[in-house]
Formats: sequence, C-alpha cells, structure tokens
Amino acid sequence: MINDVLCVILGGGRGSRLYPLTKDRAKPAVPLFGKYRLIDIPISNCLNSGLNMIKVLTQFNSESLNKHISRTYKFEPFSHGFIEIIAADQSMDQTDWFQGPADAVRKTLRHFDNPKIRNICILSGDQLYKMDLRKFYEFHIQKKAEVSVACNLIDPSEVSSFGIMGVDEASRVREFVEKPSDAGLVKHLAVNRHGREKYLCSMGIYFFNKDALHELLSSSRKADFGKEIIPEAIGEKQVYAYEFEGYWRDIGTIPSYFKENLLLAQPQAPLDLFDEEWPLYTRSRSLPPAKYINARIQQSIVSDGSIIEEATVKNSIIGLRSKVGRNTLVEDSIIMGADYYEAADAAVAKGLVPIGIGEGSVVRHAILDKNARIGRNVRITNDKKIREHEAPGYLIRDGIVIVCKNAVFPDGTAI
Repeated sequence: MINDVLCVILGGGRGSRLYPLTKDRAKPAVPLFGKYRLIDIPISNCLNSGLNMIKVLTQFNSESLNKHISRTYKFEPFSHGFIEIIAADQSMDQTDWFQGPADAVRKTLRHFDNPKIRNICILSGDQLYKMDLRKFYEFHIQKKAEVSVACNLIDPSEVSSFGIMGVDEASRVREFVEKPSDAGLVKHLAVNRHGREKYLCSMGIYFFNKDALHELLSSSRKADFGKEIIPEAIGEKQVYAYEFEGYWRDIGTIPSYFKENLLLAQPQAPLDLFDEEWPLYTRSRSLPPAKYINARIQQSIVSDGSIIEEATVKNSIIGLRSKVGRNTLVEDSIIMGADYYEAADAAVAKGLVPIGIGEGSVVRHAILDKNARIGRNVRITNDKKIREHEAPGYLIRDGIVIVCKNAVFPDGTAI
C-alpha cells in the first residue's frame, strides 16, 4: 500500500448533463453496466493501485451515494484504509456551497490535514477507464513534480472537446489551451506517437504535492481545476504531464453514457470486466442468478436476479432484478432494473402496473431508470425520431428516450 497519498474523488456537481438520471441521485451514484455505479470506477482504480485512503466530495442528492459506499466498501479494522464521504456544509467561515471542483477541494482542505499525507490525487467521478495510479504516482515522485496532470492521446479531430497540453522533452507542461476550436490553433502542440499526429488532453486526474495544492487554492478563488487552477499553476509550479495511452472516456453526458454502456456488450469490449487482476468492485447483494425462459439473448449483458420470459434482448444492458415479459423486444437499450422484487399478482390486485416490462412491449434505443412500470403492449421506440422532448415520466435527449425512475406507463402507451 502507498501510505502518503490521499485520493479525493470529485462528485459534487449537479450532474445536469446526465439529467434525469441525476434527478433523485448524486451523479457518482448513477447505475453503470447493469450492476455497478459510476463511483465504482475511480474507487476500483484506487484500490487496485494500492491507494486505500479515499474521500468522496459530494453536494447534491447524496443519500443513495452514502448508502452505496457504506454498504459496499468495508476495510479490515487495522488496515488504516477508509472511504469517506464529505458533503458540502456551512461553517462560521464559509456559508456558501461548492462553486466548482476546485472550490470543493478548497472548502474541504481542513479534512486533509493528516501530516503523513504528502500527496493528493484528485479524480473525477464520471469517467470510464482502468489506470494503474501507482505508475502515475511514481512518475510524479520521479519528476519531483508539484503538480502532475494525467493526459490521454487524442486525434486532431477531437481537440475542441478537451484542454490541450503542450510539453517539452522532459514532459514538463509549458502551455495549456482550453478547448481550441480547431487543431490548427494548437498545431505546435502536436506530438508524434507511433507515426501519427496526436495531442495530449487533460483527463482531469491530478497528483498534487499537498503543500502546492494548499498554495494554489489559498491564493486564488478560482473554482475549476482544468480551466483555471492548472493553467495558472504552469507559470508558478513544476507541472508535468503523465501520458496514459489506455482507454478513457468521459461519460458525464446522456449520449456518452448511453454509447459507452452499450459498447460493453460488444464482443471486443473496450473495458474488460472479466479481468481477475483488476476487478471492478461494487456492492455484493447475494441475488439469485438470472433466469431465462425460452428467451433469446443476443450480444447483451444480463445482471443478477433478472427474469426474461420468452422475450428477445439484443445489444442491451439488463440491470438487477429486471423482469421482461413474454413476446417483448428490448433492443439497443439500457434497462436499469429494480431496487426490490414485487410480485406481479400483488401489484395487479392493488391496481398497479407491475415493475418491469410487460408482455408484448417493444423498447428500442432507450434508457429505463429503476423501478419503471411498463405495461403490456407498450412501445418505447421514438418512431418520429424526435431529438429533444420532455413529458411526464420521460424525456428525449439526442434521440434517446429516457424513462424516469418510478415512472408508470399503462398498457398500450406509445412513445
């Protein structure tokens, strides 16, 4: 274990880009891959890297995140490891809420005062990747850096979406350009990798010398690391860029979240969940295995406790405790499942649509949040190809239908 590093995971934003999935939960608590949560990605990277002192900063709808972390991550009493949530609060000195990621860290610095901690690793709560943070840490120490920025290699066509770093031969950052409109503006920052022109973009993952972090945040009221703190630090501190060539994606928007989830169902998924050497940790629920009754499953992931009865599932993610009725088609969709089991007969007796997807229904190119009640012969297909729309119980974002948590669609409903 590495004993002088505190990991700080940023999860305090409203998560408005993931709305309505963040309507009733913190962004890091959004379900992922059928059985995980977004927060499991950075926590698993930390734990697999031998970093077990972790604090999660949050502000909005933190109840479900609190429950998930407290029920999932338990350490041996003498391991010295911990995972703690620090929610935004008010004090005699500070009466406003977090104004951004850097401001969140600034307002919680008093919680990082353990003298044994000499370096702080800042991580995002809405990214998808596997990264050995030990190598990043070793780079940071070897360079005697005050700030180290993890960078991913991107193509020229992608530069407008990221902050681009310019480095010298020693990997020291000399220039930073935030989301240039085209590659021509940062042509001088291009690097050659494997015979191809690439650019180094900031991943929003940082190692800070603790003293340097204190100095940077105390001398400024700026609220964002990528746009403000890091560019200012380049002229004041020893800032280095660590190249990470592995798979990395920001999944903080509905389109990216939808796309990257479904990519995991592909035969050659970009992220390997079947790697025993680098497990993705989450809560153990002791659910029964999934049950199929004359069902047809094609290129999909089906989570524990699900029952699929004489239905067809194609290129989809089926979450925990999902129920899919007979003669139903689920295609290119994410079904988040349910938080609890409900007997269908009992629901009908109460005049309720049972939790799950009723028989004869079609769900295509959609996200169904947890505990959705989809009746019989319902069509969620967006046949009119509407790009943006909002209605009771559902929204359409970038052509993707998102059924809200606990929404009820009676028999015969069509979207």
